[in-house]
Amino acid sequence: MKTTLTSLAATAALSLTMISGANADSFGDCASTNAVIFDGSIVDAAIATPALSTLVDLVVAADLADALATTENITVFAPTNDAFAALPAELVDVVVGNTDLLTAVLTYHVTTGQQDPRKMSANIATRRATLNGQSVYFGRANGEARVNMAEVSCQPVKTDNGTVWVINSVLLPAL
Repeated sequence: MKTTLTSLAATAALSLTMISGANADSFGDCASTNAVIFDGSIVDAAIATPALSTLVDLVVAADLADALATTENITVFAPTNDAFAALPAELVDVVVGNTDLLTAVLTYHVTTGQQDPRKMSANIATRRATLNGQSVYFGRANGEARVNMAEVSCQPVKTDNGTVWVINSVLLPAL
């Protein structure tokens, strides 16, 4: 029963993160929003979030679930289902049909350490290496935290092995 209640509470908290997104009254309010604490791994948190089901399916297809569930001290920028739906179908077909390419795209969403894109300078993009070897850039645009040009939710989700930030678009590495 406790596990069911914990799971329901976590799902509600993650859904609230999806709804609140970048809807803080000001950037200062966004930057000071506390994290949701999730009792489980990054993968468990994604599974508990219906709006991340496409990401979960792709992580499983690329055979990355175990690595993302057990690697310590990572940050994942998690595109929503809507973000994946906004991609051209032809691009999705090519990426999903090639495991190496899918892995490159998915690992481009993962950095080491506890990254907080809300804490970066408004005027200078801050570069961070991703697990695929390329870099993403943190900054602000239109008063919102960004990774590359994707909007970052105001509320991070802290898990047992890292942090999840929900983003509104898929990050695409140089291929």
